[in-house]
Amino acid sequence: MIKNQFHSRAFTLVELLVVIAIIGILVGLLLPAVQAAREAARRCQCSNNVGQIILGIHNHEFSFERFPSGTINTTGPIRNEPVGQHISWVVQILPYMEQRAVFTGIDQSLGTYAVENAHARSQVIRWLYCPSQRVGLVDNVAPTTYAGCHHDVEAPIDTDNNGVFFLNSRIRFDDIDDGSSNTIFIGEVSDPDALGWMSGTRATLRNTGSIQGRSTRNGSIPIPKSDDLLLVGGFSSFHTGGANFAFGDGSIRFISQSILPALFQKLGNRHDGQMLDLDDTHF
Repeated sequence: MIKNQFHSRAFTLVELLVVIAIIGILVGLLLPAVQAAREAARRCQCSNNVGQIILGIHNHEFSFERFPSGTINTTGPIRNEPVGQHISWVVQILPYMEQRAVFTGIDQSLGTYAVENAHARSQVIRWLYCPSQRVGLVDNVAPTTYAGCHHDVEAPIDTDNNGVFFLNSRIRFDDIDDGSSNTIFIGEVSDPDALGWMSGTRATLRNTGSIQGRSTRNGSIPIPKSDDLLLVGGFSSFHTGGANFAFGDGSIRFISQSILPALFQKLGNRHDGQMLDLDDTHF
């Protein structure tokens, strides 16, 4: 009598461990690629944010025949404290960025820090944040990770700065002697200030005195303290290797943190009269 015999073969423990090890190796190889793809998408979105901001700035210029003031205040230099009018350039472009309701809800005559403007200061506006950074409300105030360029070196925000956005500035295209395509308007910051996007202080203004990458908080850009209220600081970002910038002609460029300091300063000065070297055009 012949009996059908069914033989089943199971995996041994060694084989299972080998399979698990192979899967682990594959996941380990795939994870960095996934993270890199996500960061590339975030960097692209950040570039889009900067592009939208410079478009709003140009629309403001089209309406008023001048760019928005870096900050509006009766006296200078600007101190990084919640005292004064301090209406930022961000506030001035809100009507051109689909934020007219927020704009009309701000009483500029009372100043940024008035209780009547507290609700507006808490508004989280998505295009004011780089997606690579996790930024939330600080004491019910919404910060921003983008800033206008007020000067080419570290100096207080005042009426004599060389950038495009400074104290009570009213810069027109004709005032940008070096050409709008060679002048930085907007850039990233990875150490957003708690005074928020409404504040025309270092919260929304920086200079081309320095640029840092991911190591900003451990780098050369100091954080203002109570005894250093005139400090502004440079640009920075959480993107690897550099930061996104918008130039006056509307172009968006990723500038490496290894850029020559002298060249970076040139790009922050609207009228230094210095020509860029041939090698400088590939920064």
